[in-house]
Amino acid sequence: MSRILIVDDESNMRKILAANLTMDRHTVTEASGVAQAIGYLAVNRYDAVITDQKMPDGEGLDVLARAREIDPAVAVVLLTAFASVELAVESMRQGAFDFITKPFQPDVVRATARRACEHTQLLRENGLLRLTVDRLEGSGEIFGESPAILAVRQMIARVAPTNATVLITGETGTGKELVARAIHKSSPRADKPFVAVNCAAFTETLLESELFGHEKGAFTGADRIRQGLFEAAHEGTLFLDEAGEMSQSTQAKLLRVLAEGKILRVGSTKPRDVDVRVVVATHRNLEDRVKEGSFRQDLYYRLAVVPIHLAPLRERVEDIPGLCELFCRQVSRELKVPVRPIRPEAIEKLKRYDFPGNIRELRNLIERALILSAGAEIGPADFLLSAQASQMATSAATYLEWIDALPDAVSLRGLLDDVEKGLIARALKASGGVQAEAARRLQLSRSDLAYKLTKFELKAPE
Repeated sequence: MSRILIVDDESNMRKILAANLTMDRHTVTEASGVAQAIGYLAVNRYDAVITDQKMPDGEGLDVLARAREIDPAVAVVLLTAFASVELAVESMRQGAFDFITKPFQPDVVRATARRACEHTQLLRENGLLRLTVDRLEGSGEIFGESPAILAVRQMIARVAPTNATVLITGETGTGKELVARAIHKSSPRADKPFVAVNCAAFTETLLESELFGHEKGAFTGADRIRQGLFEAAHEGTLFLDEAGEMSQSTQAKLLRVLAEGKILRVGSTKPRDVDVRVVVATHRNLEDRVKEGSFRQDLYYRLAVVPIHLAPLRERVEDIPGLCELFCRQVSRELKVPVRPIRPEAIEKLKRYDFPGNIRELRNLIERALILSAGAEIGPADFLLSAQASQMATSAATYLEWIDALPDAVSLRGLLDDVEKGLIARALKASGGVQAEAARRLQLSRSDLAYKLTKFELKAPE
């Protein structure tokens, strides 16, 4: 069922068109002129527009231009009693889908409307394919037979048929987006768009524009109207990766969308309806961020309706042999290199490794081994594991030796604050006051560091 906007100043003509189109189960909205049509286009999403050319307050070409500006994918059909070659050429040049002259046959209008709606849907799907190129390898299935993965599969099966918001947590590289895609593919929205965005990859202003869209002139460089990802994911699923990195302003706007089902483009005052299922992921502990005051508690409860936690690879080593076999086949096919078996002692070496990069790191190790190993089999020496994990464990033990010297009674929160403040001050000094470098040294996001600088009243050295 599609949504069609009819624009005509003659009420009888609108009724005739509406009666014919509703026979095909289309939802029809009627506008009596150009101004009303533009108002409807500003706040609603249509699959096709059928507009008269000559009207008291303007022309169908005006409706065409505005409709294409707001949504370049929407198909617009011009309807006129004054047919001419020049008008037909001009309408097609401006992007009209078709041109129908009055009087018309009802079957012709119905057939044209069907084709227009199909054309719009096709363009939107093609655009989303370009927008949401799958960044994850594999078939889209959640691989593994460990109890942790079996529990995740069960949760996916239970939550997928619903519209509940899902919060996916886990370390970097554990496959959070893979779980989000599995939820979408098993849901009633499977034939609709799946749109993914990494919230940590954008500044506050750009993220809001990316999510909600913007009007022309909303900010410097906004030279045209842009549809946001919420609109692009209409009737589908929007996956917000690293949602814990959102600013307070973006969090407030997201909360409103979840509560009301409406988005407000940057620079606009007219809300637009959206029907989107939201799935979020983060490697951070959002409950801790709520306590710190950097994440809204009301938004957290909206997002964490159904929490799903992905265990790190080191906690499900029984899945490593199967993952190695899967990645060997994938890499061999993609890089056109021969498949080679992995010796049992090499598998055991992998099982003893901590995998700070989780499944993503395992796949990289398999890829490197298949490319560089010269033997008929892949042995332990072909896996050059990072010594960072063991070094960190040794260093941590050294760092914590001072704990034994502390008195029996101590303020834990005060002690932790003092340690955190001291480490941040040292990182700022070592980085010459460059906050981005200090954040990198501390393995914090820029927003986290900014929050802590305010919390501890720290200033970068001059």
